[in-house]
Amino acid sequence: MSKRIPVIAGNWKMYKSVAETAEFFEKFRPLVGEATHCEIVIAPPFPALAAAVEAARGSRIRVGAQNLHWEKEGAFTGEVSGPMLAAAGCTHVIIGHSERRQYFGETDQTVNRRIGAALEAGLAPIVCVGERLEEREGGRTEAVLIQQFDGGLGGLTPEQFSAILVAYEPVWAIGTGRTATPEIAAEAHRLIRDCAARRFGATAAENLRILYGGSVKPDNIRGLMARPEIDGALVGGASLDPRSMASIVHF
Repeated sequence: MSKRIPVIAGNWKMYKSVAETAEFFEKFRPLVGEATHCEIVIAPPFPALAAAVEAARGSRIRVGAQNLHWEKEGAFTGEVSGPMLAAAGCTHVIIGHSERRQYFGETDQTVNRRIGAALEAGLAPIVCVGERLEEREGGRTEAVLIQQFDGGLGGLTPEQFSAILVAYEPVWAIGTGRTATPEIAAEAHRLIRDCAARRFGATAAENLRILYGGSVKPDNIRGLMARPEIDGALVGGASLDPRSMASIVHF
């Protein structure tokens, strides 16, 4: 029986003002106050990070960022560094989300650099991998996941690898209402764990926590979490509502 502690993380993307963030936590905190079976992470947009950290103070809820730059400081207009996020009270950071890859030119190489920067700043990276619809329909899911794993994570040291989380997010299921079946998700998670075993050994692979992301909702979380390969969820739209997110936490 695995001893991996599940993680339920919410990615708010570009939603919620500072006031809306405070309102969310006011409602959410009492709903998950007794939840000790999993780790809870909320990743609001940058302007709401301070409000989220303050609103989560004294609870088990952790706050993550949605991205970071690989340099500590410099002339990088519009970017935020790992030390800045850590100083703001963040504990986690999402890296390589498919929307970052699709819209902002993120690559496996920049994912790797961001992971290193996050770890150096003491942040836990949630590293996203996943195939597009045409890649799945073309039978290339395995090749894509191996490429993303090797390119983004393969160069890490064993110590670095032990501090990361991976989120499998099939791009065709993000925000589309189409969820990978528990069987499809579990198959991909096994593949990712096999990649980890090949590169970092059986123990590291067994300890790696792999989350599923892609139209996760209260009505499908239980089926997903029933699979031993799945160690939690990276939740998008359903994380914006405190009751919905709490229901997912109490899978």
